[in-house]
Amino acid sequence: MPLRPLLLPVLAALLAACAGPEPAPAPPAKTIDTTPTSQPLNTLSGSLLGVPAGAEVELALIAVDARQRPDRLLSSLRLKGRGSELPFALKFNPEIFGQGHHVELRGRVTDHGELIMRLPAQTITRGTNQALGPLQVVPAP
Repeated sequence: MPLRPLLLPVLAALLAACAGPEPAPAPPAKTIDTTPTSQPLNTLSGSLLGVPAGAEVELALIAVDARQRPDRLLSSLRLKGRGSELPFALKFNPEIFGQGHHVELRGRVTDHGELIMRLPAQTITRGTNQALGPLQVVPAP
């Protein structure tokens, strides 16, 4: 089979492909900022009592406004209940404490997406490493 009749259409296709608009450059890859903050992260540690096995726990360290509504999330942590004392260690940036914000540790316990228990709000007054000890969760209203 002679290749000569196919040569002209193949060359025309190659020329058409080269003559098209230049493709847009790929967006720059996102980089993770690994520069250290001006202060190292501190830790709130303790344990939760009364969390049922298999329940999901979400702890959040938040700045609250004058009406006691969440204003800014500072740190959060998700845990899975074991039916016994549940230790936690929540890392946070202590810089917010020098700005006069009211900061609280709050928690909720869900089972299959339903709120079943909560951690009463714990006021955190210092931006230092703190061991809060055992904290009891209570039934949700």
